[in-house]
Amino acid sequence: MIKVCFLGTPEFAATHLSYLLSDAKFQIVGVVSQPDRHAGRKMQLTPSAVKILALENKIPVLTPSHLRKDPEIFEEIKKWNADVAVVVAFGQILSQEFLDSFKFGAVNVHGSLLPKWRGAAPIQRAIEAGDTVTGVCLQKMVKKLDAGPLIGERRIQLENHATAADLYSQLALLGCELLKTELVEYIHGSRSLTVQDEALVTLAPKIEKEESLIQWTDAAERIHNKVRAFSMGPGTYCLLHGKRLKIHETKVVESGASKYQPGQVVAVDGDKLFLQTASGILALIQVQPESKSKISIGDYLKSHPFKTGDLFE
Repeated sequence: MIKVCFLGTPEFAATHLSYLLSDAKFQIVGVVSQPDRHAGRKMQLTPSAVKILALENKIPVLTPSHLRKDPEIFEEIKKWNADVAVVVAFGQILSQEFLDSFKFGAVNVHGSLLPKWRGAAPIQRAIEAGDTVTGVCLQKMVKKLDAGPLIGERRIQLENHATAADLYSQLALLGCELLKTELVEYIHGSRSLTVQDEALVTLAPKIEKEESLIQWTDAAERIHNKVRAFSMGPGTYCLLHGKRLKIHETKVVESGASKYQPGQVVAVDGDKLFLQTASGILALIQVQPESKSKISIGDYLKSHPFKTGDLFE
């Protein structure tokens, strides 16, 4: 039986922890997650999805603010005597001393085809970039961010309507496959590692709130990809009469140039609204007025009529 120290935080990580708990080849000896955070409209202190699952299964849980700076927590983890650390969307940088403290080191499930999209937001950045193929990797961790040799990968076609939520669900299942097969082969010494090609590295930095504002001077395809990518947070929006209008779903209906200027209404057709961009026409499908609930564009148009030529900011 492989003794595992699991480090992770969001639902994506909890899916992997759930798999490991179900597989008799693994024994979860302890879990490390991020501290409880304030969440929801009432900003209640809420434990992470991984912590909730660990407690439900009566597994020891530690929630350090900074694992690297907490020697007492590190000593407690070493007492678990795990063979390997499995890290999935943990959210903290780990020290070399920590990585070296396990017999088989630490492995990480990463939501891209490394070396492409190293960093905090690989799933979102792949969608934003319009990638048509993506996947998930299992890598042996080194101190340099997402630069460790690859143990295995799973590939998937990325459809142009898929959102971040869609892709998270798909890649979580594929990541579990990597733990089931490639991780076991690695532990048993029957899996060779592949060094990443540094010449092919692209970065996936954390998404900043400032990126959420839609620029109609971008191409329709680029705006559509951003809406899909940011759908799980922080979302996308435009300004209309000084108020925010969140954009939840769009569709590219035409490419190329037009006589209309970016942000101008090209057509209103019943329950459809078409906007000009720098290149191509974008249909708004689902929106959310400021301080209101998410609604279809058809319902929005009932109380907010538009005509051809009207301009979005």
